[in-house]
Amino acid sequence: MKKLILSWLYIFLGCTIMGAGFVFFINPYNIIPGGVYGASIVLHNLFPSIQVGTFGYMFDIPLMIISVILLGGKLGGRTIAAALTTPFIMNFLSWLSYPTEEALYALDPSQLLGGTMDMSDHLILTTIIGSVVIGVGQGIVVRQQATTGGTDIVAMILQKYAHIKFSNAILMVDGLVVAFGLVVIGFGIGSEGEATKGSWLLSFYSLIAIYLMSRVLARVINGAKNDKIIFVISDEKLHNLHRYILKDMDRTATCIKSSGLYTGKEKEMLFLVVSYKEVAGVKHTIKECDPRAFVIVTDAYDTFGEGWKPLPSKGDVEPE
Repeated sequence: MKKLILSWLYIFLGCTIMGAGFVFFINPYNIIPGGVYGASIVLHNLFPSIQVGTFGYMFDIPLMIISVILLGGKLGGRTIAAALTTPFIMNFLSWLSYPTEEALYALDPSQLLGGTMDMSDHLILTTIIGSVVIGVGQGIVVRQQATTGGTDIVAMILQKYAHIKFSNAILMVDGLVVAFGLVVIGFGIGSEGEATKGSWLLSFYSLIAIYLMSRVLARVINGAKNDKIIFVISDEKLHNLHRYILKDMDRTATCIKSSGLYTGKEKEMLFLVVSYKEVAGVKHTIKECDPRAFVIVTDAYDTFGEGWKPLPSKGDVEPE
């Protein structure tokens, strides 16, 4: 029960972080970071009286139905909660952050929190901060086997049925949304006057935002992925190395029967997985045991088993 409650709390925390990233760093500057809310920002420019979060509801409801059908009831229930919470938080934060209805309709950054959050002259900074904040929020939600709706749902469907990695699928779908933003905002289609000079350049900021969000999302979901595989081949019996692995590192390794192809002489071969912080100690110990040992150190993309991550269950969504 405690685990279940914490999971739901994390979902709502992730939605809040994500909503804050949009309201304070993305929406006021017409940066289009893809997905449902990127498309909602574009539509808000056409219909200013309808808030970004409200457009989010218009996209999310049909996509949630698809999620329940294609991704399963459990995931669908969590997705429904996340997808309904995020637009509400965005609209609520927007209502709190702007002093007048006119400023709210315009999403005027000069009046955001009384002008204290105006980053109009620092677009690259607000793009970076907003992307990181949104990516962290999305990652927290997805780690709880939920999605924030929209592009997340499309990406998970592509992952499940087309075997495309989650973050790559988001990158592909979001590119289409940026193109939509370029037409409406960059070239002023549907606006009353001419497009703001240089507004098409916002598409470049949007591409930066999409890339950063996908990288931060993958990092939050999967961690640093700094595990290393070490192979050791030696003519000697590496008793001190065995002792170091078992006692000092509190790990184990696998001994593999091997022999030299040229000499035919039997050799000792060890296979072990360690964290990147433990590599130096292992290498120093190997050198003390046998300076002529043949050693390979390479990356371990994912590690499962005792002392590492549990193997995923059937039906679990693995975003990366």
